[in-house]
Amino acid sequence: MVGTGLDFDAVLELCADTERRIVLAVLADERRPLTLDDLTKTVVKHTHDTPLADVSGEAVTDVKIRLHHAHVPRLEAAGLVEYDPERGLVEPTAAFDRIEPHLSAILDADPVLAGAIAL
Repeated sequence: MVGTGLDFDAVLELCADTERRIVLAVLADERRPLTLDDLTKTVVKHTHDTPLADVSGEAVTDVKIRLHHAHVPRLEAAGLVEYDPERGLVEPTAAFDRIEPHLSAILDADPVLAGAIAL
């Protein structure tokens, strides 16, 4: 993965967490900036076996906190996204585009992500 600054092990490490894989998958599918709220709803929808409306507000808040304080900053530190916490906007970078083929192979192997990840 020449030119990304990330080696394969680093990409695997970033994909080690289910919530982070969901964020990466939806960013790869959408290929545009997304709000932290959209990412939160997507993670909740794909990690709970109930409709989003039936998930407790506390569970949704917990996911949003993990995304804001852990997952998105980790992706930003790796250079894969730019995060504007003031606007709550997460935008894939050119480095994200460069690793996307490798990322797709990893995400395609995940049974949790079987089928499309939709907002």
